[in-house]
Amino acid sequence: MADRRPMMAGNWKMHKTTTEAVAFLEGVAAGVDKDTGVEVVVCPPYTALSAVGADIKKKNLKVSLGAQNMHWEEAGAFTGEISPLMLVDLGLEFVIIGHSERRQLFGETNETINKKLKAALDHGLKPIFCVGETLDQREAGQTTEVIAAQITEGLEGVGGDLSERLVIAYEPIWAIGTGKVAEPEDANDVIRHIRALISSLFGVDTARKIRILYGGSVKPDNVAKIMAEPEIDGALVGGACLKPESFLELVNYQ
Repeated sequence: MADRRPMMAGNWKMHKTTTEAVAFLEGVAAGVDKDTGVEVVVCPPYTALSAVGADIKKKNLKVSLGAQNMHWEEAGAFTGEISPLMLVDLGLEFVIIGHSERRQLFGETNETINKKLKAALDHGLKPIFCVGETLDQREAGQTTEVIAAQITEGLEGVGGDLSERLVIAYEPIWAIGTGKVAEPEDANDVIRHIRALISSLFGVDTARKIRILYGGSVKPDNVAKIMAEPEIDGALVGGACLKPESFLELVNYQ
């Protein structure tokens, strides 16, 4: 893992009312304030962002706040969308871009994801950029080329030092919410390929420093094995991040 700081990011998806979100923070407050060296990120639904941000500040918690998605325009006639300016206004640090559910259920493409990544970076937000293959693509031996296209097209035209401004999350689509987990060695191998691609696109130094997470049915009982792999710098977690005790086990995996 070199000198890369581990990260545990909780993607709440379409779960938790504002009241439930604040109650969750109460449940993790003591555990996340231990100096474990792990960066903790929570990504609630839009409706809870303001309350969660205020509560993090009030309690002075060592927790960073992220959104689950955003539009690439600053403002306009885009009913139901949220702009980067709105996220910045709430004091957010991170935003998930290109999650497989956004790609599969809402038609997001490498082109639209590229627009979102550029907009997020232009506004000082740190994208958690998701990539991953379907089961059919994996069984056809296309994992490397699919992910290479997602990264190359997603980051086209992006410049500057990305090592501290971007996080990549490898999420094999067949392992998200299915209970199936990529073997840690296999996930590590794919992430090694991702790091090599980043090296060819942005240089060895960026590739060495950039954090690459694994996501896909990460749970308290498998997180230590996943985190033991040298290329894996953390996890983007779905279901297992929704209960305080489960999330704390992930954060304190060491």
